[in-house]
Amino acid sequence: MIRNILFQIKHTFSKISFKRKDKVDVRLNNSFGQLKEDSFDFELIGKYFRNKDNSKAHQVLSDKTCNDLDFEDLYTFLDRTHSKIGQQYLYNKLRTIERNEEQTKLDEIIIDVLSRDSGFRISVQKKIEKLNYKDANHVISLFQDPHVKPPKWFFIMKLLSFTSFISLILSFINPLFFIVLLGVFCVNCVIHFWNKNSLFQYVSSIPQLLNLNKVATSLYSLPLFKGLNTKLPTSIKLIDQVKSRMSLFQLEAKLQGDFQIIFWFLFEIFKTLFLIEPLFLFGVLRRLDTKRDDIEDVFKFVGHIDMLISIASLRAGIDVSCKPTVISGNGIIAHKMRHPLIYDCTPNSITMTDKSVLLTGSNMSGKTSFIRAVGLNVITGLTINTCFAEFMSFPLLRVFSAIRISDDLLNDKSYYFEEVLTIKEMIIEGEKNEKNIFLLDELFKGTNTVERISAGKAVLSALTKNNNIVVVSTHDIELTDFLAEAYELYHFSEIINKNKIDFDYKLKGGRLQNRNAIRILDINDYPKEIVNEAMAISRVLDKVYQLTKDE
Repeated sequence: MIRNILFQIKHTFSKISFKRKDKVDVRLNNSFGQLKEDSFDFELIGKYFRNKDNSKAHQVLSDKTCNDLDFEDLYTFLDRTHSKIGQQYLYNKLRTIERNEEQTKLDEIIIDVLSRDSGFRISVQKKIEKLNYKDANHVISLFQDPHVKPPKWFFIMKLLSFTSFISLILSFINPLFFIVLLGVFCVNCVIHFWNKNSLFQYVSSIPQLLNLNKVATSLYSLPLFKGLNTKLPTSIKLIDQVKSRMSLFQLEAKLQGDFQIIFWFLFEIFKTLFLIEPLFLFGVLRRLDTKRDDIEDVFKFVGHIDMLISIASLRAGIDVSCKPTVISGNGIIAHKMRHPLIYDCTPNSITMTDKSVLLTGSNMSGKTSFIRAVGLNVITGLTINTCFAEFMSFPLLRVFSAIRISDDLLNDKSYYFEEVLTIKEMIIEGEKNEKNIFLLDELFKGTNTVERISAGKAVLSALTKNNNIVVVSTHDIELTDFLAEAYELYHFSEIINKNKIDFDYKLKGGRLQNRNAIRILDINDYPKEIVNEAMAISRVLDKVYQLTKDE
């Protein structure tokens, strides 16, 4: 009878577990290729990148360029990871341009398997999801941040712990020693709660390190991932050496989470009596301090796999993508390239081999979006080997931009002065023996027309030296004549039908022939005298410009 009851209970729990597992599988399968429904804390997501030494990378994207290209919006669109570890790793990957062809080939083999074998992919995702709790964001502190140092009187803690132990034993022989035990306990209470401030920093990170190491061990058992780091077992083993001591922090975290007050209270008395927490904490930190590289290796291994799943999901969820052809020569070729953040984006094709690109066109016609599209596709192509086009080729480039510039009132710098400093940096970088792409939107628009055109021509000519690629927009038609030898001219245009303005967002060859700014004033019911005067002045200026040009 009892055996039958136990069997029924076991069978019931098995069915519940199977249904729960089935729901997880369905959820993971349905989410593949979809945008994440999640909030993004970029302070935590970007922490690994900000603290990491990326000095050996080909380029680290500046905050200025990231702001110009709406990097956080790009990251939000690209991120399909399933752990906080993967999020931090992906962020760092997208902001550091470097190229390793052997690594890229291995990554593509893994991405191909993850894309085709949904059962295998889901099993990997379930392992990685164990690191999707907020506390996992703090694992990086164990190998990036300085650890809390033990106080100079740390030896007194050891002495007090030993005294407590001896007093406890002797109190069974002579009750007077119980008084000694109480006195030592009072002193230990002060030290125990003083140490809580130090312990609090690691209650999140150390338990998550145990989880990370466990997940890495499970993932490394899969043959597909062994090639990512053949030396990983050594790192896993070294971290496991501290596992028993770190388990105390895992228990502490569970007790805090489950509100098991009674057991927690008894456990606190035990830890206080023997100063378990400070002794274990500083002992663990001393050991972990010698294993920083190993912890980062395990972090990068799991983060890299999560990133590859994210890339596979991204490619599955977009209509058009390609793997870029990274060439040793110069120039950019893009066929039906799209801006990844614009829904139903109009594709455009362009070839930049012998000359840079000068764009003209009215506001809202697509100039700036096209410039950003070029920059974003180069970045994603060189970092996650994915472009939003049918075909793209380019060399290993460094990306610089001057698109979104504003006054810096706190440092007493005007718009024009900020732009001058930004472009000066570009000139300096352009003189180095590196291949660069410079993205600029309406150069020197913070100053007068004559000097804007003069300075613009001189700067844009200088930037094209050393085989640099420049993509720049302008409203100054005069620049198209001055830069015709070094720049290929393209334009975007709009169509005005009666009182309606339509944009086709298609890139067209040559410079803009039609000007519609004054016509748009008319459409928006500006007073007729203003519109007529503006048209008359524009005709006079056109004649002056034509005479000057002929001379």
